[in-house]
Amino acid sequence: MIKQFLFLSRNRWLYGVLSLIFSLSIILTNAQPTRAFSWIELLIRGAQIYQLSSISDSQEVQLGKEINQELVKSGKARVYLNREITSYVNEIGQRLARTSDRPTIPYTFQVVDDDSVNAFATMGGYVYINTGLMKRAENEAELASVIGHEIGHIVGRHAIKQMREKAISQGVLSAAGLDSSQAVQIGVELALSRPNSRGDELEADRFGLENIKKSGYAPSGMVSFMEKLLQRGSSSPTFLSTHPATSERIKLLQNNIDSRTANLGNGLDNRAYKSRIRSL
Repeated sequence: MIKQFLFLSRNRWLYGVLSLIFSLSIILTNAQPTRAFSWIELLIRGAQIYQLSSISDSQEVQLGKEINQELVKSGKARVYLNREITSYVNEIGQRLARTSDRPTIPYTFQVVDDDSVNAFATMGGYVYINTGLMKRAENEAELASVIGHEIGHIVGRHAIKQMREKAISQGVLSAAGLDSSQAVQIGVELALSRPNSRGDELEADRFGLENIKKSGYAPSGMVSFMEKLLQRGSSSPTFLSTHPATSERIKLLQNNIDSRTANLGNGLDNRAYKSRIRSL
């Protein structure tokens, strides 16, 4: 009798397990093939998918790191390897990062070996300053104003918004998000072409101006650098987007700077600045 009971108990347990396996097989078989395949493929490839509408700070920093690696590895951003110069730019950048509206993410400031007057940024705290721009600036306040503007783009998460718009226009943004390799490719393209909208540029100017004030730099440096470039009659530098016109940006900045305190603050010593960048 006991043997018969144990036999029936084992059979019931076995039937239960077989029933569970059978039920799971039906669910998996009837699951949407495309969704099942996409997640299996992701597991195999170990790929990162970015949901751009709700990307976290850590995801943004990781994506910025991958974009930076591609920019440097491809030679599209030739990093200037002079320790004295890179240390100086990092010193200014970190000072501004601490007083920015996004001080909790790590910032990386790099000098690009390029004589054109340019600066750009990508997401996750990566900022790039050309040697040509450093040579054109006459003091630290002017250089800080450009770095502050680029940090302003990061504060405003403008690169993420541009990436989302670009991915949609290219038809590569799925319901799940954007694949890492596609995101990096678009990020590199955006970093170099800088298609910032009028609203993005004005917002970066506003964030940058408030930041250089808080960090103790003379706010006049932001206006004087823009005016200097225009007065020399050269073609408009890449970082001075034509949307909006630089003259409009200068006027708005002047309206937001108290003339009585415009020259109060650090960074207006031209001789000291030239000494710091003499190795250029």
